[in-house]
Amino acid sequence: MTQDLRELVRAEFIEVFGTTPVGVWSAPGRVNLIGEHTDYNEGFVLPFAIDRRTFAAVGVRDDSRIRVASTFSDEVAEISITELSADAVSGWAAYPLGVAWALGELGFADLGAVPGVDIMIESDVPVGAGLSSSAAIESAVAVALAELWQLDIDRPALARVGRLAENEAVGAPTGIMDQMASLLGRDDAAVFIDCRSQEADAVDLGLAGAGLAILVIDTQVEHAHATGGYRDRRASCEAGAAALGVASLRDVEVADLVRAKELLDDVTFRRVRHVVTENQRVLDTVATLTAAGPLEIGELLDASHRSMRDDFEISVPELDLAVETAQANGALGARMTGGGFGGSAIALVPQGLVSQVQVAVDGAFAEHGFGQPVTFTVTPSAGARREV
Repeated sequence: MTQDLRELVRAEFIEVFGTTPVGVWSAPGRVNLIGEHTDYNEGFVLPFAIDRRTFAAVGVRDDSRIRVASTFSDEVAEISITELSADAVSGWAAYPLGVAWALGELGFADLGAVPGVDIMIESDVPVGAGLSSSAAIESAVAVALAELWQLDIDRPALARVGRLAENEAVGAPTGIMDQMASLLGRDDAAVFIDCRSQEADAVDLGLAGAGLAILVIDTQVEHAHATGGYRDRRASCEAGAAALGVASLRDVEVADLVRAKELLDDVTFRRVRHVVTENQRVLDTVATLTAAGPLEIGELLDASHRSMRDDFEISVPELDLAVETAQANGALGARMTGGGFGGSAIALVPQGLVSQVQVAVDGAFAEHGFGQPVTFTVTPSAGARREV
């Protein structure tokens, strides 16, 4: 598939722009194994890059224009690099154009001195499924521009570029987890990220050796982080931290929840309790993977889903059904993944039971009158890279 998309995006570039790209770069989507809504609270997360990628074919121009096109839109967006701003771009083009703007905004590039570029985007990361198709676009474009503009910038800094693009150009108040996972992913490993220090370490997963697979159950219920519930949850977390007198919920321990319950209204308390206990679950998952391997993390995944469903209230009936059906058909653990309000669930499943879980989930969705989900396994994979 990678080879096919690599060749396809080159051909599409030639068709749209009439020239040959100088290279093709790619970046993966991600699955968050555990640690939801902890990233913007300066907490801990444990995502991994997946074997579904976004490809960017890029050509260098002899002027200062930047043009972006993609296979998922007929629009070719065009603007002068020097006219880029957070407000100058909209729609899907805000992701790649926002990266170019953010490279200048953060001082990594002199946008008045870099050459223009043409960019064609192709992807097999599902959109709206909670697998961070947005960060895959941002990261592929970021590594391409960093190379072509000869910028001295490391991967964590590129992640900050992607986050700024998403926060300001797109308008989604997300943390840095998605970009870090897409840029720092490694085969058969998760990326343990301290979102306060932005330090990241690879944690071996050992899924194949344990005979396990990660099954993604895409409910086909689409979500949008630039609107609604995500922003409300973030505001609740900030209000909870302020009421507790801390810089962020990272500074609240599980033992502090007794005091928090006395100080906070019920809704804010439950939002805080999710983040605080989820941080601890991430630490426990890393410790368990290191000491005992992936066969022992199932209950932590289950507990994470209960917390998101009951305390953070970001699940939907389709996600709950996916999780419950997987658990009842042999999954060691299951949880919704991503920002919530739709998207995907993941299940940790013995390889021999994957088909059984897929059939059971399809049947359960049909029985409840839900649209048919899309299910597929994902493999922890390498991060952003130049392809050709």
